[in-house]
Amino acid sequence: MEEISTGLPGVSIAVGDHICTFYRGDEERNTILFPYLMTGLDGGDRCVCVLDRDHPDDVIGQIAGDPDKAAHLSLIRSEESYLANGSFSPDEMLAFWADVARTTFDGGGYEFLRLAGEMTWALEDHPGVDLLVAYESELNRFSGKYPQTILCLYDLELFNDGELLIDILRTHPKVLMGGTIVENPWYTEPDRFLPIGQ
Repeated sequence: MEEISTGLPGVSIAVGDHICTFYRGDEERNTILFPYLMTGLDGGDRCVCVLDRDHPDDVIGQIAGDPDKAAHLSLIRSEESYLANGSFSPDEMLAFWADVARTTFDGGGYEFLRLAGEMTWALEDHPGVDLLVAYESELNRFSGKYPQTILCLYDLELFNDGELLIDILRTHPKVLMGGTIVENPWYTEPDRFLPIGQ
């Protein structure tokens, strides 16, 4: 299986990987997210990232200072994606990502897509946020459909519910922690997880 650089020294992932990463605070998030996106831009990938805590305009220059590279980077807010209708729907979000993939590969001129999502929106009081882990499980069916990788970002300073963190672990085949990719022994396939989690 083809290996893709994360931009972190010695850390590679495979095409189709759906990975979660745990970190503490925005600075640590940036040391993971920025290299992931910048490496993709350097390689000619399309990069799409949902930001929750920062405004895209405040960080785009840090990731893609070159206007030619910036054209291949989409930074959007959770209100425009996960919470587009004021609530969260797994089906609508999966359709959102599918549309991103279609526009990337159907005439978009790209060979690879890097997706990333900051997940702190799920801690807010919006209808549907209780479906987060069901969505994460379903995302495993989607991740292998296109030449892409998906990185889900969880801030441990905010996500401190042990039961929720266990479910987040169970819905990601791989975990990026401490600069290392770990094959997740607690991962549960969607067909087994969803009847339990729903």
